[in-house]
Amino acid sequence: MLLSYITWNVNPAAFTIPVINREVRWYAFAFIIGLFILGPWIVKKIWNNEKIKPEWMDSLFYYVLFGTIIGARLGHCLFYSPAYYLTHPLEIFAVWEGGLASHGGTIGIIVAIWIYSKKVTHKSMLWTFDRLVVPVGFVAALIRIGNLMNSEIYGHPTTLPWGFIFVRGSENPTLPCHPTQIYEAIPYILVSFICLWLYWKRDAGKQQGLIFGVFLTGIFLTRFFVEYLKNIQEPFEIQMINAIGINMGQALSIPFIIAGIWFILKSKSN
Repeated sequence: MLLSYITWNVNPAAFTIPVINREVRWYAFAFIIGLFILGPWIVKKIWNNEKIKPEWMDSLFYYVLFGTIIGARLGHCLFYSPAYYLTHPLEIFAVWEGGLASHGGTIGIIVAIWIYSKKVTHKSMLWTFDRLVVPVGFVAALIRIGNLMNSEIYGHPTTLPWGFIFVRGSENPTLPCHPTQIYEAIPYILVSFICLWLYWKRDAGKQQGLIFGVFLTGIFLTRFFVEYLKNIQEPFEIQMINAIGINMGQALSIPFIIAGIWFILKSKSN
């Protein structure tokens, strides 16, 4: 093996804004690049290709933005720490303190697109999702790289030569662990390339639900299997694993995997 253990001691702050002396963390920076720049740029290419009304894209951006943030925050609070946040409801609004759940963000986007489809396009939700999800894997990968820069959401100890020694935020900063952020980011990028290929080379936007189904299946199958290597996020998950063999992230992934397979099969029968 060419690699040996990687000592990871990156400063989670990307830079400091001098005037207000406020740190901007890599996680926030990655989130901004993905949600405000890369994602909209790819969707705009799709919009221009189909000559879709530009105002529809303007509206879509705000629906997705608020759906993502509200859903991800509520998902973290209600899926992983409901007892605390239900007794401290004002803390739900403290987004700057961290705590966003991807499953909650997905649910938030689904609700937002349902409203968007009713109020703006008057088209089916699948029409929007088949176009919207094309760049989402890239955005999700950027967010996982942000987690890596924060030295968070990493995996169990490993003897593999590419294990990361996370100096920051680790109870044992000498023990190599699985860099599960990278394990997730790479398949997410692959899923987005597949979605790009389906849209641009296979004209799959006309097969309603196919691109969306491939996205859901690829993203959440990845999440399901990588979770086996991750450290648990909340103590209650130990009991959950002992009882049913999977953690909260895996349990929340199963409905999305089933939905993805169903959309793929349904698109083939249209």
